[in-house]
Amino acid sequence: MGDVCPERNRYEVWVLSAPGVYRPQEDTRLLAEAVATAAVPAGARVLDVCTGTGAVAIAAARAGAGTVTALDVSRRALLVTWLNGRLRGLPLRVRRGDLRNGVAGGPFDVVLANPPYVPYPGAGDGPAARWDAGRDGRSVLGPLCAAAPALLAERGFLLLVQSAISGVDPTLDRLREAGLKTSVVARARQPFGPVLRRRAAYLEDRGLIEPGRRDEELVVIRADRTEPGS
Repeated sequence: MGDVCPERNRYEVWVLSAPGVYRPQEDTRLLAEAVATAAVPAGARVLDVCTGTGAVAIAAARAGAGTVTALDVSRRALLVTWLNGRLRGLPLRVRRGDLRNGVAGGPFDVVLANPPYVPYPGAGDGPAARWDAGRDGRSVLGPLCAAAPALLAERGFLLLVQSAISGVDPTLDRLREAGLKTSVVARARQPFGPVLRRRAAYLEDRGLIEPGRRDEELVVIRADRTEPGS
């Protein structure tokens, strides 16, 4: 697995990470804090999509979830997630796969997601697979929005974090079209990190950012299933 190192942040004392695993950043913190304030029902069944280090799954377990299933395509990420849960005495269930393969154990009371959302036309292989999401940044967001109603139990809700660069309104529209009640529950602005700085010219050419802009807004979107079968 390579060297394992602790990652420090403001909502956790530390979590283990490893080379090739998406490390907790501002989007992770924002989503984890949204989980902590979302009134997760006691004993809730929770699914954490694109779990990475499992930091958000841990936040859900600490918020009172009964079972937490951590989903990722990376075996290394799932090993790190299992270790992080084990070290805290939290029985996280790790599953390899993505939404296309279906998810056992549902429907879920809460679905959490910090998916890849960086716009870029590359294939998303290697390290870039942790963040690249097609020309408009929506190659994972789109399928996630479409799958949300089937994943959610009656009165269940989704919390997802994304950059405004990849389009907040399209996400809200897709979720509403699927019959979910939506709102933006958290926002944070931050300077571009190394990846977006390298992609700035592409983002300008695509009209996704204004010329010279070098910061982004992160948002957490909540979508509630309010009616049976919605």
